[in-house]
Amino acid sequence: MLTLDNVYRASNVLKSVVRKTDIIYAPKLRVGTELYLKTENLQITGSFKVRGSYYKMSRLSKEERERGVIACSAGNHAQGVALSAQKNGIKAVICLPDGAPISKIEATKSYGAEVCLVEGVYDDAYKKALSLRDEKGYTFIHPFDDEDVIAGQGTIALEIADQLPDLDAVIVPIGGGGLISGIAYTMKAINPNVKVYGVQAAGAPSMLKSVQNNKIEELDSVSTIADGIAVKKPGSLTYDICSKYVDEIVTVSDDEISAAILALMEQHKLVTEGAGAVAVAAAMFGKLDLEGKKTVCLLSGGNIDVTILSRVIKRGLLMSGRTCQLMIELVDKPGQLKNVSRIIADLGGNVISVHHERANEGSNVNGCYLRIVLETRNYEHIAEIEQALRDFGFKLL
Repeated sequence: MLTLDNVYRASNVLKSVVRKTDIIYAPKLRVGTELYLKTENLQITGSFKVRGSYYKMSRLSKEERERGVIACSAGNHAQGVALSAQKNGIKAVICLPDGAPISKIEATKSYGAEVCLVEGVYDDAYKKALSLRDEKGYTFIHPFDDEDVIAGQGTIALEIADQLPDLDAVIVPIGGGGLISGIAYTMKAINPNVKVYGVQAAGAPSMLKSVQNNKIEELDSVSTIADGIAVKKPGSLTYDICSKYVDEIVTVSDDEISAAILALMEQHKLVTEGAGAVAVAAAMFGKLDLEGKKTVCLLSGGNIDVTILSRVIKRGLLMSGRTCQLMIELVDKPGQLKNVSRIIADLGGNVISVHHERANEGSNVNGCYLRIVLETRNYEHIAEIEQALRDFGFKLL
């Protein structure tokens, strides 16, 4: 059974293993709200996952340790299990889909685990892990639907309660539900008045759908940049705990997640992965009523693949009004481009690319089009530039 005593036991076991991550004050992320960040993205292995996997392994019998453990993951759980096994002197086999990023495969190997690449997607790797478990007698370390794993994740709530005893609310990412189950159960046991809010990616709302429909729902597909929480079906244990202890669940879009990643990098010099930024995205874009509440956003992980980071930043810039594209219809005569440039420069915009093309068939014979990409401060700045161009007589398309 999941009990508060079990969470405290986990905390004691993990004292010499994990970092007690800092809480950082972040007032600019949501003006008018007393917002804080719990920086599990700075945890060893780059995410909270090591807490649950290490505690689970500490509870294995001598026979189970000798046989070894197996897990299936394309990301943080793999690294958490690998490091936990290494520290406990246990053999670990991690099944990964063969399309997993090379950086994550190498990170998992670096912690001493044996990596088994499986052709296909996560579900294929999961089936292979269960097959090897049955064949070799390994203990399967579930990423979320296990009481000891949940108790390990619940140690985060003990830290938060110690660091901010007058807390009003905590916002937590949800994938399979192991993290929020541990935090919600523990936090409500310590202080039932603390609100526990969950956040899912809009492209993978499996727990939200399940709670709304009062039964576990499996999605046909998931699609989000927050791959760490792209789970089709929540666990039965985590579903029960979330139904009982989580106050509200909301979703955020990929654009909102990208904007949150960018804001955390710029304002707090913190790198988060998509899943790690969803709590901040929910706060930034007003998904929850946080007025008058001292609130902690949990940054669950920082293992973003550098190959997609530039794309995420680009989307974040667009979402926050930091870049924009304007299409302007001009008369093809000398001085037009000069006037456009002057107006933008006078208002502090920065042109980063220009594409000029003659009018197409059917349009004014003297017409042409100017497509400009700008660096701007915010949406108000964009509106100011657009209005100045219109006032001068330019037509914006």
